[in-house]
Amino acid sequence: MQVTEEQRYLVALDLDGTVVQRGGVIDDELREAIRSIERAGHQVVISTGRSVDSALPVIGQLGITPEWIVACNGAMTLKRDPLGDRGYRHEFVETFSPREVLTRIHAHLISSVYGVETADGELLYTDDIPATTLPSRRRHVTFEEMLNTQATRLLIISPSTALERYLAVVDAMGLTRITYGINDIVWLDIAPAGVDKQSALEAVRARLGIDRSRVFAAGDGHNDVAMLQWADRHGDAVAMGHAPDEVKAAAGRVTGAVHEGGLYSALKYRFPKELGFLDAEPGDLS
Repeated sequence: MQVTEEQRYLVALDLDGTVVQRGGVIDDELREAIRSIERAGHQVVISTGRSVDSALPVIGQLGITPEWIVACNGAMTLKRDPLGDRGYRHEFVETFSPREVLTRIHAHLISSVYGVETADGELLYTDDIPATTLPSRRRHVTFEEMLNTQATRLLIISPSTALERYLAVVDAMGLTRITYGINDIVWLDIAPAGVDKQSALEAVRARLGIDRSRVFAAGDGHNDVAMLQWADRHGDAVAMGHAPDEVKAAAGRVTGAVHEGGLYSALKYRFPKELGFLDAEPGDLS
């Protein structure tokens, strides 16, 4: 099946916890469904918190060649370009100076671990940050060196007792932030003011000329809330079944968990003909 220009959707898909299961597993049925939707002429846009060089191998595993990719929670937007590095060029890059927030937080908690991702995809860090979703190109720097960079994101990792002090500083500066909690460790991922997955996807949608009613988005994390609210305003927003309640509340629909084939069910409901079904099947989504 091939859709017309007027029928095509922008299909925004988060990766980890939505497309990708624990251990990096991607269900074969889901992989083929995403390929079928792209082959039909819809604009599949991967929208992830991963860095560019962490996202591209996963996209390669999916076997798709999206025209647009949103990475770093909206700070980096790539456009397909055969002459670009690994087939893409940086179309929109949002940066900010981390100096003020770093200085203010560091004054209270000298022992925190800090990291900055730069516009050219390098991670600068004051101590090891083991996350595999961050750039593989990394460089240990002093705290003072980090102050003079332009960042697409700032990472701050510390015990959870510091959370309220962190949030007060970040919110006072108007920066976009996402909070992760791992045991008694708090991980703050801070982006330029007003930058998130929603802002990047709206820029892509406008560039493509796709109507707001023809937007589909699926996600499972706090960094997906703005994206889901954006899609739900006029189109279709789906939260994964294992998502926190506040993420589910941002979406218009809830599907199964990632390990239950939730995204496949959501895609089958919205794009039945592209997946070889005559119509949407009841019960696929709540």
